[in-house]
Amino acid sequence: MSKKAKEAEPPKKELKKGEKVGEAPKEVPAEEAKPEKAQKAPKPEKKKKKEKRIHTLYKLENDKVQRLRPVCERCGPGYFMADHGNRYTCGHCGFTRYKPAEK
Repeated sequence: MSKKAKEAEPPKKELKKGEKVGEAPKEVPAEEAKPEKAQKAPKPEKKKKKEKRIHTLYKLENDKVQRLRPVCERCGPGYFMADHGNRYTCGHCGFTRYKPAEK
């Protein structure tokens, strides 16, 4: 095709879903387009957990630092173990140490 023939053609329209070539687009009344939805009760807001800060892992006494949680035996210093009630667990390697049973 030559340049003049391309310029003379009208721009192509994109077809919507369900339309056929040569059909006029159907007009939908505003009332039928979107039926009203039933109002739902608002969901209760979830409480956000506060992050543990570094100062919760140490205690200062007489200018000395005391660690409040045990250090992982496999990973070494710097890896504290999480307190899970009846056990301590390392988040780095997964090592678990159970607390002695209280009688």
